[in-house]
Amino acid sequence: MPQLNSVYRHREFQDLLTLSGYERAGGWNGLKATLEMSPDDALYAFHRSGLRGRGGAGFPMGRKASFLPKDSGRPTYVVCNADESEPGTFKDREILDNNPFQLVEGVAIASYGVGCERAYIYVRGEYGHQWDVLLRAIAECRATGRLGPDAFGPGAPFDITLYRGAGAYICGEETALLESLEGKRGQPRLKPPYPAVAGLYDCPTLINNVETLAALPPIMHRGADWYAALGPEKSPGTKIFSVSGHVLKPGNYEIVMGETTLRDLIFDLAGGLRDGREFKACWPGGSSVPVLTAEHLDTPLDYESLAGAGSFLGSGGCIVMDDSGCIVRASWRLAHFYRHESCGKCTPCREGTGWLEKILGRMVHGEGRLEDLAMLESLFGRISGRTLCALADGAVAPVQSALELFRDDFERVIEQGGSPVPEPMGVINA
Repeated sequence: MPQLNSVYRHREFQDLLTLSGYERAGGWNGLKATLEMSPDDALYAFHRSGLRGRGGAGFPMGRKASFLPKDSGRPTYVVCNADESEPGTFKDREILDNNPFQLVEGVAIASYGVGCERAYIYVRGEYGHQWDVLLRAIAECRATGRLGPDAFGPGAPFDITLYRGAGAYICGEETALLESLEGKRGQPRLKPPYPAVAGLYDCPTLINNVETLAALPPIMHRGADWYAALGPEKSPGTKIFSVSGHVLKPGNYEIVMGETTLRDLIFDLAGGLRDGREFKACWPGGSSVPVLTAEHLDTPLDYESLAGAGSFLGSGGCIVMDDSGCIVRASWRLAHFYRHESCGKCTPCREGTGWLEKILGRMVHGEGRLEDLAMLESLFGRISGRTLCALADGAVAPVQSALELFRDDFERVIEQGGSPVPEPMGVINA
């Protein structure tokens, strides 16, 4: 199954941790092409490419950038969300580790398009090594004039500031990230106003994640029409999937959207399952999306196809479970994560995620009752869609879908008095 390493340029070229090595691999050509355009033409190229946000929401990047008002009398900011914290998702980490200059170039391209002179990269607190790699890359760019007072030409300044988070999943939500970046407690803001109008320091702000911005250099170098021709019309381009769980070759895979199915990703690229095991379920877009079953394996990997199958492409973190796993225990572990990471600002999320964890924990530890299933179902509608951000929705979606598709498993765990800890991945046919 072929891959197209457009964002993962480091898999095709060596020495991308130095600026000279990156430029030998074609780096900085995207920004050069962009600087030959007007900012409005650059924005139109973003839009024409069809690039959609790769952080989870899938909103068209060019349209999002076009929302920023012009001549507002206030500074315009670009913020890169490198707070990658979704369980099962580790694609951005590889970009930061191995191809930092492509991210820097992508941030610069986006900034030129929206008229930004100062951009920020918000880095996950636990990403210590990645922070150091970015620091070195930005320092080298400043030393060579790629960043600084004449970065976009004589008298046209541009620079990037790194900001390190403190390890809170909620700060992956764009308005909570902005609060944290301003030195406040990381909690979501009430919207509207949206960040495009009143974002960082109440100024127009464009926020995109690492993969989205790193996709811009090849788009601007090779042309928006080249990118738009890759994959389906509504889901063009490449997408990186992080595959983990019960597969023999876990890792990141960059594929053209719509040309690879879920089956191709799991059984061809990721090496399939252990001998004697059968596919049970997967979360195709990270831990916050509805679970899929074996009947969905032939679903093409693009936004519309996965939505049609009842799930979401999300962040592309494909978590795979074979028949040795327990869907109830997995649901409990996810509920524990979301309860722990809830910022507590919204009562439905603060209280509801606690109840989800408590009820599922009872089942797993042999204290569940069949009435708990009805209680879970009554909770879903009281949590989802009733909060300032999507964390509560992400907590509900995997549990609700698991109960709908694997109700027999939930009943069996209750009737059998709990769920034993599954065997380690390293033990094959034990």
